[in-house]
Amino acid sequence: MAEEIINRVANSKLKVIDLEDYYPKGERVLFDIKDWLMEGLVLREKDFRAFVSEHNWSQYQDCYVALYCSTDAIVPDWAYMLISIELQDYAKLTVIGSLDDLESILYAQIISNLEVAQYEGLPVIIKGCSHKPVPSNALVLLSQKLKPIARTIMFGEACSSVPLFKRK
Repeated sequence: MAEEIINRVANSKLKVIDLEDYYPKGERVLFDIKDWLMEGLVLREKDFRAFVSEHNWSQYQDCYVALYCSTDAIVPDWAYMLISIELQDYAKLTVIGSLDDLESILYAQIISNLEVAQYEGLPVIIKGCSHKPVPSNALVLLSQKLKPIARTIMFGEACSSVPLFKRK
């Protein structure tokens, strides 16, 4: 006679946090400004402003936008500011940097606003595997946010977790 299999993890106080569950929906766009520079290297203010004013910004509706320049041009801060002002009415978020930088900033905002009181005094596993791009920085920020309240913090899966912190 076969014994009934009991899921002890599901019956325990163990809480699993999967940052993939918080992944914000929306297209990610890498916006390279090199084409708006003379020979990809020199920003001429009059021409640059013309590109900005004539560009169709509505195509970035509900997108997350990372602004960057793929050449070695020296781009003044005001240029990125000018573009971000135009994007503000359309994009969900605009940052300067790579798509990885964008994800890191997105998750920093999410974790900053994450309510963690429900994990007070409990063992917590921060899930490690995901199909969406969860940046390593998000894992660090979450572990720091949980340390003051969680009884234990582990990383991975319930069947094979790595212990990180245990309250004395």
